[in-house]
Amino acid sequence: MVNNYDTLWLDNDIKEVKYIDQTKLPNELVIKSTKNPDEMYQAIKRLEVRGAPAIGVFAALSMYVLSLQIHKNNLKDFVDEFLRNADYLESSRPTAVNLSWALNCMKDTLNQLVVKRYGVDISEEFATDISLDENLRYDIENALHNKAISIWEKDIAVCRQIGENGLEFIQEGDGILTHCNAGKLATIRYGTATAPIYLAHEKGIKIKVFCDETRPLLQGARLTAYELTEAGIDTTLQCDNMVASLMAAGKIQSVFVGCDRVAANGDVANKIGTNGVAIIAKHFNIPFYVCAPTSTIDINTKTGQDIVIEQRNSLEVTKMWYNNEMSHRDVNVYNPAFDVTKNDLITAIITEKGIITKDFAKGLVTLMGQA
Repeated sequence: MVNNYDTLWLDNDIKEVKYIDQTKLPNELVIKSTKNPDEMYQAIKRLEVRGAPAIGVFAALSMYVLSLQIHKNNLKDFVDEFLRNADYLESSRPTAVNLSWALNCMKDTLNQLVVKRYGVDISEEFATDISLDENLRYDIENALHNKAISIWEKDIAVCRQIGENGLEFIQEGDGILTHCNAGKLATIRYGTATAPIYLAHEKGIKIKVFCDETRPLLQGARLTAYELTEAGIDTTLQCDNMVASLMAAGKIQSVFVGCDRVAANGDVANKIGTNGVAIIAKHFNIPFYVCAPTSTIDINTKTGQDIVIEQRNSLEVTKMWYNNEMSHRDVNVYNPAFDVTKNDLITAIITEKGIITKDFAKGLVTLMGQA
């Protein structure tokens, strides 16, 4: 069962990152292990590891593992290769801010050690005659290991707290719609949008969850429907274009979604189709909640218009789930991975630090100041 495993973890015995390959679900539960930078890059790019929080944790653990393989005799050469690895992993997917956030955490950890020891910043040019002796190498590896594990542990605690905070919006008998997969498979445990759902289930609150198929990658059908059903939660799968029908029938009392980036004004980027769900929910006067760890909040991005939206391979639409091409081979394909939901469609942003229900711009600044 998928719920018997964390989504990804560090194997300290063999110094590799292990993870559930989500491209194989729901038909196969495949655990992969890697210490290779190209495999790490492809794991993110091919969505073997996916979900903004999980990508961030994977990147942090990967940077620690990769640091063990940098065999240089001086600090400058070590730093250069470390930063090259970080830039390489960051280029795998541009929209999820957790990726760059986690990589920056690892770079900052190395930088703090170097500044404390030698008074130089790793972003600047510095002398190449600083020897990378065994003691220095041990200190670097220990610092990076501790930081990576703290990011892994914090993700679990953050998701649990998002669940606790979001529980106040769930009542006995509710029908809850979620979009894409913001479940445990998108994090380490609990998920973001599903965290309140899992905790409600733990507390014996009877709910019904509706998850759409989320074309073109079918992450609702393959992942969310799978993990919630495995957990024993009353789950119904429907096609993306059935949302309005469900809401019109009175089966949905609230919508819980995750997100990959929150702009400073409260606009959010999430899996393609989220904006449409929010618009329909607004029409039916159904509350729309965004569950977001503070690591997903990007105060430096002013509005959703400033978020870079990843464009993905056309074969995801025309070929991936079919034995043969299902459309004309020369047809143009539009395949953005995400869309932006504007803040006026959002009822509340639920984070581990608290809940913002109005004046998102002011609330986010205050929240991030506290964070």
